[in-house]
Amino acid sequence: MTEIRRATARDAKRLTRLVRTSGAYREPYASMVAGYRIGSDYIEIHEVYVAVGEDGQVLGFYALLLEAAELDLMFVADSAQGLGIGRQLVEHMVSQAYAAGLDRVRVVSHPPAEGFYRSVGAERVGTVPASPPAVAWDRPELVFPIALRRT
Repeated sequence: MTEIRRATARDAKRLTRLVRTSGAYREPYASMVAGYRIGSDYIEIHEVYVAVGEDGQVLGFYALLLEAAELDLMFVADSAQGLGIGRQLVEHMVSQAYAAGLDRVRVVSHPPAEGFYRSVGAERVGTVPASPPAVAWDRPELVFPIALRRT
């Protein structure tokens, strides 16, 4: 059974490791996460939730920025891909956004993740142009229509 709980400062290193070792960010996307770090301050400021397995292993996480109404980060461990963890995280995120009074949540997606986001209810609304050197590729912009999903 998977538990989704609020992340704590003690999770920062595990979340950073999950991001840096993600198979979704191998070439040509590796440069984007090479030096990425999730600090305890980020976890304290934002709505960061962790999916944890029965053995305490971090299976995935997401970060919802309430003021910006944006899903900033979402990762599922390579070993947990295909187990429904991403879908559980999205459902949890939608409920948190709804409880916070948001009617939509924006996602600027990693290009290979667009299909997943669309399969769990996000709608493509545009493209965010590349911003080299950090991001050398265009990214899909999607929106989760929160109010529509909750009626």
